[in-house]
Amino acid sequence: MTIEIGVVGPHDLVDDVAATCEEQPGVTARRLHYDHESQAPAIVEAHAGQVQAWLFTGVVPYTLAREANLPHRPAVFVDYTGATLLQAAVRLLRDGHDVTRMSIDTVTGADVAGTFGEAGLPVDRVRSLPYRSGLGSDDVVAFHRRQRKAGADVAVTCISSVYEVLRHEMPAFRLAPSNHSVRTALRQLMLHVGSQAQEDAQIALGLANLSDGDDGLLKEVAALGGTVARFAPDTWLIVTTRGPLHDATGGFTALPMLRRLADRHETVQIGFGLGRSAAEAENLARRALSRARRIGPTTAVLSLRGETDIVLESTTPTPAPAEVNLAVIAQRVGLSVPTLLRLREVRTAVGDEPLTSREVADQLRVQQRTARRMLHRLELAGLAERTGNLASGTSGRPLTLYRLTL
Repeated sequence: MTIEIGVVGPHDLVDDVAATCEEQPGVTARRLHYDHESQAPAIVEAHAGQVQAWLFTGVVPYTLAREANLPHRPAVFVDYTGATLLQAAVRLLRDGHDVTRMSIDTVTGADVAGTFGEAGLPVDRVRSLPYRSGLGSDDVVAFHRRQRKAGADVAVTCISSVYEVLRHEMPAFRLAPSNHSVRTALRQLMLHVGSQAQEDAQIALGLANLSDGDDGLLKEVAALGGTVARFAPDTWLIVTTRGPLHDATGGFTALPMLRRLADRHETVQIGFGLGRSAAEAENLARRALSRARRIGPTTAVLSLRGETDIVLESTTPTPAPAEVNLAVIAQRVGLSVPTLLRLREVRTAVGDEPLTSREVADQLRVQQRTARRMLHRLELAGLAERTGNLASGTSGRPLTLYRLTL
């Protein structure tokens, strides 16, 4: 099986990154260049149906695409820390620059300190500007100009548009991902693709309790690529798979067919279950339907393994006002209002910085597996997003980074 990956980035990086990807058997790369990082979302949207996964040449185009609610397939970015940063330091030293007096954007101070610390380089005069949502290229250029006046010897940037400005004003170096970093990102992406394929093949069973026959249900289920069969006098069995259900519900957030069926029936209660087997999916669907019946006459619930239940909205949610009704969110994600308030306090404290499950566990004083379960529920409800991985510091698996949006 051949997997086509969309490689998104500036002209001078895409070809090299794509070539490294194509060293992997069974991988082809579609080269998608841009002139400015702001074009990344439009490129992803234009080619969404042509690739199975996305690899961004850096965190900036990746973040811009995610903020535009794209992409809808597995996606990762090449990390510029570790080997990439160390390789850049060696080149700068060779060219006579003082790497202990530099300004660097996009990379966090902790990453710089970690990499330079291993190399025995001091960082007390290194100034960094981590990338965050809303940070534009003009802001980054202004940062480097300030640091130049303060004594920085060289400006190191991960952003092509910033480099094009700075190289005419001061010593500037453009960070380019090392082959090792690209291969690491590709391995991570291939794991995501394999996991996604397994998840999309999961069985999704739905139990629909309708008050007036199956009027309209066949048409709605056809859009899910599924089938319908009578399960009980007023209940119908919906059979589909995870992939179509995920797409139809906007990532397990809303079920528009619920509103349309409510125009035909006084009672529309639907419970979906996702499982690795038909028996598991049916048990979860029964649980979901039971909860839907307790909530109200027009309700849809999705039940997952691990005691996770998600109440699906009847329409695609509009952007929430500043003060969101936490009681509604609590009902949707199966967490208590006090827990959501504490999570919101954590989000406020860190701003746009991502968190690991370990950090959330420490902040909430719960076990790490409990924090992972909370973050998983929030992610499914669209209230947290994965932004990458962080080495755990042990022989265990890397910690997933989440950005809270609730």
